[in-house]
Amino acid sequence: MAKTRTSKTAQAAPAKPATPATPTVTIHTMIVYVPDELPGEALTSRQLDRNFGVQGNLSPRFWVSQALRLWHHRQMIGLRKGRPACCAGGPAHLLDLAGLRQAFGMGAGIRHQLFSRVVHGTAPATPWHVYEARHLADPNAYTGEAAVADFKNQPRVNAIRMHNAATYGAGQIPLEELEMFQAGCMAYQHYSASTALAGDALITVEGAKLAPASDAMADRVTYLEQANRLLDGIDPEQLSVSL
Repeated sequence: MAKTRTSKTAQAAPAKPATPATPTVTIHTMIVYVPDELPGEALTSRQLDRNFGVQGNLSPRFWVSQALRLWHHRQMIGLRKGRPACCAGGPAHLLDLAGLRQAFGMGAGIRHQLFSRVVHGTAPATPWHVYEARHLADPNAYTGEAAVADFKNQPRVNAIRMHNAATYGAGQIPLEELEMFQAGCMAYQHYSASTALAGDALITVEGAKLAPASDAMADRVTYLEQANRLLDGIDPEQLSVSL
């Protein structure tokens, strides 16, 4: 999981009000597109940190194409056997990106059905980033403890927390995706399918970094629009790495 860097707020002069801090975006998965001539030794976690400023561990996220042959194995990064086989990266034309998107979308549909049953009868909840922004705007007037309490005291949030307390593993509902769930089943499926390839942040082969401005759904949708537009034009030989 890649770690985000928390920006420091400059101290204002005594005569001026302090600049409000802004919420940091949560990044669980980062996709890095690297030059295809880059040697394999440069694709370790330590070298990715040195060469691209990315901290994290290689993650077997991508599905491998059924057209993969034995002589292709040396081109794959962290190849794992299975049905389907998966890897942490490799040339785009050897990855089943369409299958991965479809699987993420279908899985999201099942999760949304579960979400609908769990929260049935509760009113829509205010997502966490709203409380966080209010706290950061004036930490003295609205403390972090108050923000957490107000978020957790919502009936819909408690319904999800109660479900998660009684459930283990993949059956849990991620509270950080509350706003996406509340956008509706189709929107949540599109969001999950788009995130399958773009992750939470992306570094292009030129070194440009794309990431949402915050955890708000509007900012994440803006990121996914930009990232997927870029990915549509990816070279088939381009190497992609998931962290």
